[in-house]
Amino acid sequence: MQRVKGLLKASHFGPTLLVTAISFGFATYYWWEGPAYVIAFGVFTGQLVVGWSNDLYDFADDLKHNRQNKPLVSGVITKEYLQKWLRLMVPFSFIANLAGPLGINGGLVYMLGIACGMAYNFYFKFSILSPLPYAIAFAALPSCIAISKDITPPTWMWAGGALFGMAAHFINVIKDMKEDQISEIKGLPQRLGTRNSIVAAFILTLAGVLVIFYS
Repeated sequence: MQRVKGLLKASHFGPTLLVTAISFGFATYYWWEGPAYVIAFGVFTGQLVVGWSNDLYDFADDLKHNRQNKPLVSGVITKEYLQKWLRLMVPFSFIANLAGPLGINGGLVYMLGIACGMAYNFYFKFSILSPLPYAIAFAALPSCIAISKDITPPTWMWAGGALFGMAAHFINVIKDMKEDQISEIKGLPQRLGTRNSIVAAFILTLAGVLVIFYS
C-alpha cells in the first residue's frame, strides 16, 4: 500500500486528478458517461507518465534540496521501482488512448500533449520558452475530445486552454522559485522572479477567461 501511495504521489496526484476531472467533464459533454470514464482513464495514464518522468529527472535536484515530500527522496519508493512502472505505462497509455473512444486522431492529439509534458521535463524547463509545452498540452486536452467526434475545436477551447496552461506553469513554479534559481533552472518564471510571475499568471488567467466568454 505504501508503494501505491508513493506512485500516486510521484505522479503529482493533485494536478493529475484535476486534469483527469477536466477531461471527464469535456468527455461527458461530447460523448456520454460510459465513454467518458474510458477517456478519463486514458488521460489519467498519460498524466502518470508525465508526473513519473518529472520525479525521476528531478531526483538529484530534489535530493539536493531535501524535498522529503517527494517519495523518491523520502524512500517510500526506489528509483528502479519507478522506472519499471514508467516503462510499462508509456506503451500502455499510448495504446489505451489510441484504441479508446478518442480514436487515432483524438488519441494522437492527446499524446502530443503528453509528449510536450515530457519535453518540458527534459528540456523546456531550462529554457525561456518553458511556457510553450504547457500551452500546447492544455490546448490539446479539450481539443482531442472534440476531434474524437470529428468536430473542429472552437477558438475559445484551444486558445483558452493554451492561456490557462501557461498561467498554470507560472503558478506551479512559484512555490519552488528560490530552490530553482539556486539550481540554475532558468525557465521563464525563474528569469522573471516571483512577483513578475504572479503578475504574468494573473494576466494569462484573465486573458483565458476573456477568450472563453467572448470568442
